[in-house]
Amino acid sequence: MKVDLLFKNGKVLTLDHNNRRAGSVAVSQGKIVGIWETAEPPKDEVEITQQTNVVDLDGAALLPGFIDTHNHMLMYGQTRDMVNCSTPPNKSIKDILDTIGKKAKETQNGEWIQGFGYDDTLIYEKRHLTRVDLDQVTPNNPVFISHASGHLAYANTLAIQMAGLQDTISDPQGGHYGRDEKGRLNGVLYEPGAQQPISSLIPKPTVGELVRILEKISKDYVAQGITTNSDAAIIGLDDFEAHLQASKLRVNPMRMQLMMMHYLLSDGAPYGGYTSEQLDIEIQARSGGWAKLDSAKMFQDGSIQGLTGALREPYYQNPDVYGDFIHPQEFLNEEVLNLHRRGYRMTTHGNGDRAIGSILDAYEYALKQHPRTDHRHRIEHVQSATTEDIARMGELGVAGSFFINHVYYWGDRHERIFLGPKRGRRISPLAEAVEHNLLFALHSDCPITPISPLFSVWAAVNRITREGHVLGPEQRIDVVTALKSMTIYGAKFIFDEDHSGSIEMGKKADFVVLEEDPTMINPLDIKDVSIQSTYINGEPVYGQKTVKTT
Repeated sequence: MKVDLLFKNGKVLTLDHNNRRAGSVAVSQGKIVGIWETAEPPKDEVEITQQTNVVDLDGAALLPGFIDTHNHMLMYGQTRDMVNCSTPPNKSIKDILDTIGKKAKETQNGEWIQGFGYDDTLIYEKRHLTRVDLDQVTPNNPVFISHASGHLAYANTLAIQMAGLQDTISDPQGGHYGRDEKGRLNGVLYEPGAQQPISSLIPKPTVGELVRILEKISKDYVAQGITTNSDAAIIGLDDFEAHLQASKLRVNPMRMQLMMMHYLLSDGAPYGGYTSEQLDIEIQARSGGWAKLDSAKMFQDGSIQGLTGALREPYYQNPDVYGDFIHPQEFLNEEVLNLHRRGYRMTTHGNGDRAIGSILDAYEYALKQHPRTDHRHRIEHVQSATTEDIARMGELGVAGSFFINHVYYWGDRHERIFLGPKRGRRISPLAEAVEHNLLFALHSDCPITPISPLFSVWAAVNRITREGHVLGPEQRIDVVTALKSMTIYGAKFIFDEDHSGSIEMGKKADFVVLEEDPTMINPLDIKDVSIQSTYINGEPVYGQKTVKTT
């Protein structure tokens, strides 16, 4: 048997049904054609030619390529060129205003200044930015700053005036405007409904510019071992076209899953007349087979740290606040039913337990009206699901894409500020997901948190917060299960478990090489394991010099 690629002397974690281990793997024409327990395959079973790429793993670990089921690839690419308003490096509002002011001096009058990453709970002053703050350093430029959660934003007076917003304006559906003690707009914008009048004025990149962004940032993803990626909100036709072009031109080497915002699929919209099968055929044809339709995407609430996640009980330190629904229940029910009938798999954002219950109500409504086996509808983030919510997800066959990184980045503040000790300790209840035999995966939600599947695995296994304590140890899961949630479970999410997600005969030759076997080291060290190389379809797309090839 002639082979194009041979891995030998490795610690191979197949992550198949039996969690088998191996020592060598052979690839031909982009597919796995041989797996042996021995460090090298028997000489009479493979034919090594001058064209064969032989990789001596020298004890390194070979795993299936990672699958990130939820992040915002184009959003990430665009935020990298914005003003960094994160903490760290900024410690105070003054630090941020100094940086924005410096940017204003480099920017022509009238041009937009954008920033990303502001977190009111980390900054020294522990409050939101206001138009008064921003006006001090940007009198001649409209400003739009996004919160670290992605669910709030801040605008200066010039931006508010350009949008024609008056102090008397009513709050929009699924969002609201921040106001000062006199009822005047203070520049804080909660959720897309309040942000859209201003964000829609910001000049958008061309399709060509978006393609170049995808080319540039795809390198960040493959360097983390990601071989299949998901853009969790295709918000417009330019985003859609850019992904198709980047995939077809192979400037983005990953396999892509596209979550289409529901309004692009609604009656009268560009793809309103399409079934899911018809749209998937078009996506695959126009991308050379490298992109696929993932789902129809909806939002039903915001973020816990932004106080816009919809909770059944009030926020811990804000007893009058319960968070907001994005859509009335009747609209959500009918929109889900319409898309469900046309064959779409639903992915709906739900952080708060009340939103999770609302989403499950809509899914149950659709399934009763139009039964469908193996629909694999999903809830995204599932941050504050109760035991009853998890059980109901299992009963309805609903999968959960857990934003486990919340535990590290916001767990301390969830306990102290947002949810309180009882609810805070059980965010991202993965052990209960395992107990109820729920199909689940982990994700980064980049740029909300950095891209790193191994960090997500580390967070699921250890549940350590930024301040160093273990949050809800009873919700920890084992390393193999966590790795599967970034590989074979992710493949099941996208109906591709027969072709990817584990190292098995005939499957796609998508791999990541790790410096160490994450199941054989101290679990606290998992996030620090080095990614040595990444392969897609048997071809190297990322590699360090430490990997020996001949």
